[in-house]
Amino acid sequence: MALLKEQDREHLRQEFANLQNPVNLVVFTQPFECQYCAETRMIAEEVAGLSDLITVEVYDFDMHRELAEQYNIDKIPATIVMRGGDDAKDYGIRLYGIPSGYEFSTLIEDIMMVSSGDSGLSDEVRAWAAALTEEVHMQVFITPTCPYCPQAVILAHQLALESDFIRGDMVEAIEFPHLSNKYHVQGVPRTVINETVHMEGAAPEMMLLGKLKEAVR
Repeated sequence: MALLKEQDREHLRQEFANLQNPVNLVVFTQPFECQYCAETRMIAEEVAGLSDLITVEVYDFDMHRELAEQYNIDKIPATIVMRGGDDAKDYGIRLYGIPSGYEFSTLIEDIMMVSSGDSGLSDEVRAWAAALTEEVHMQVFITPTCPYCPQAVILAHQLALESDFIRGDMVEAIEFPHLSNKYHVQGVPRTVINETVHMEGAAPEMMLLGKLKEAVR
């Protein structure tokens, strides 16, 4: 049974008509013992079926452990949104957990952004990202029912697009309770930068830039 309604499919077909370059969705899943693994795979496959410029690869987390390690995937379900085609590139854009509810729009925005190759960030933030010389790991904790969460996730993914040193993770707080407990997630969105710096809410990019500078200074 399809997860996407026909009216949503038609809307996405029109959106994807504006895609410029190939996009590859890499999904890590398991047949058993993974909540929402099947649904996450189905979402990626149904979305990929709406455009010739979107492809999907599905891997078993246990059977393809070396590939998971290569992509730094440490939990499932996981979706990577990367540039496809002959010049494929992994930007460090990750979605951990099912991209449902408000976060379905995040997946679609990620696809459009990666296809265009343009983050849309301000010149000041782009310049800061271009000058980075150390790694930045951003984890944005969300729930599918949070209307403010996509803004925070997209901002992390925009930054990941700008620099090979930045990795931006969407983490569904309910699916990964051990991480929610570890990082004291009491409300969403909550952004954790390099394990030590935290930010609550969907902040504008200049406010986030201040937190990023605090994390890497």
